[in-house]
Amino acid sequence: MSYDQAGNSETRNREEDRLGSAGAANLVAAESSSAQIDESVVPTSQGAIKPRPSSDRTKDGSRRLLVSAKYLSKTYNSGRAEVVVFQNLGLEIYEGEMVAVVGPSGAGKSTLLHLLGGLDRPSKGTVKVAEFDINKLSDVDLARFRNGEIGFIFQFHHLLPEFTAVENTMMPLLIGRSSPRAAKERAEAILGSVGLADRVTHRPGELSGGEQARVAIARALVARPRLLLADEPTGDLDSKTSESIHSLLKEVHRSQNLTSVIVTHNERLASVCDRVLHLEDGQLRSG
Repeated sequence: MSYDQAGNSETRNREEDRLGSAGAANLVAAESSSAQIDESVVPTSQGAIKPRPSSDRTKDGSRRLLVSAKYLSKTYNSGRAEVVVFQNLGLEIYEGEMVAVVGPSGAGKSTLLHLLGGLDRPSKGTVKVAEFDINKLSDVDLARFRNGEIGFIFQFHHLLPEFTAVENTMMPLLIGRSSPRAAKERAEAILGSVGLADRVTHRPGELSGGEQARVAIARALVARPRLLLADEPTGDLDSKTSESIHSLLKEVHRSQNLTSVIVTHNERLASVCDRVLHLEDGQLRSG
């Protein structure tokens, strides 16, 4: 069964409330050359998104496992040499968790995030998000899944300079075939929730670094994703602005019922997370 087939029957009556949950414009944030997106696989219709459970726990009170990676490996060919980023990594993330991934530059943190989000495929191993082994999905189904279930935040924001804050934010919904009116209403609401109600008509060049970061967060949240993946979301901000973004990420994680994975060098940001994972020398460890 495809992801599209699995989701259609449960969401047909929820589409208007979801306001175009395909959310494909999150993909403009993909900055890695290994994560370039083929626009030909971006879905052209809604209905692929399954509603999230009303609770992050099962009937017996145990937490639901949302993300599971097993024997995860990634290698690149560089001329005649094979570059091993990491091998046989294992990872489990439960619904409602806010997890930080830290480690030195070049350790593979961004690569890991791309694999968890379906922006790249592993050389070996599996990644499951909810009940789906995302590497077994076709390109089209993977695009639908990624666009509807995952919000991406990247360090340099990747806002489109010719569009206003509200236009940047509503872009995922427009690509998801939401009506312009509904998309604008949702985008304005989410911008207001991140403190930008009075900046919706400003273009990125008219916004501060912290305000641009807030627009990027709003864009990632506008399609109501289940999983939030953030790659150095405060890496280019000063310490005071970073603190405000840390607080905002913690707040939206709670208020939007998210599961969040945040790659960061910032110890303060890592400290507000529920759990910290260290990636170094090809190994992933807790603590």
